[in-house]
Amino acid sequence: MGYRVALIDDHEIVARGFAALFSSSPDIEVAASVATVAELIDSSAGREPVDLAILDLRLSDGSTVYDNVERLRAAEIEVLAFTAGDDANAMRAAARCGVLGVVCKSEPAAVLIEAVTHAAAGEPVASTQWAAALDGDPEIADAGLSPRERQVLSLYASGAQAPLVAEETGLSESTVVDYIRRVRSKYGRVGREANTKVDLYKRALEDGILPVPGQP
Repeated sequence: MGYRVALIDDHEIVARGFAALFSSSPDIEVAASVATVAELIDSSAGREPVDLAILDLRLSDGSTVYDNVERLRAAEIEVLAFTAGDDANAMRAAARCGVLGVVCKSEPAAVLIEAVTHAAAGEPVASTQWAAALDGDPEIADAGLSPRERQVLSLYASGAQAPLVAEETGLSESTVVDYIRRVRSKYGRVGREANTKVDLYKRALEDGILPVPGQP
């Protein structure tokens, strides 16, 4: 199955390099390369299904990270943040808006290809840069999870289904389901979306319940 992605970056050299990088990929089609979110939404490419927008967090049109991510997600386009990595505030803003992850422009081509492929499939992309930005974010509210809730979340968000979580914790399956419901509710009360398993995985990364892949 192939995925259609769009690059939103107002640097021509970056756009050309990105298109060239994926030109021979059997899985990724670069459907558009535009300078603004408005240009993507208003273009014919934006009206056709686009699985993922790779969004530069610093655009010269005066738009904000929040507005750009919100507009893309309202159009049912998931977002992977694409950044020079020197603006922790922008990365925090992107994470709070629900991007699937952050990838730095300085990363090797193989890392970018892997990140885009995972994000296009709707999978979160963890990185040390994203983790570092979130770790210093004073605006991420504490959901107040209990030790048992954190244990259940760590197993469930790692991919285990409720029966396996029950087996690992010694709880009944119905109790595990109830714990997950409570975890979602606690995150919701502090304004941190946790409606899907992907959301729960991101919340677990943000709170240090799960380690960031590749980070000691």
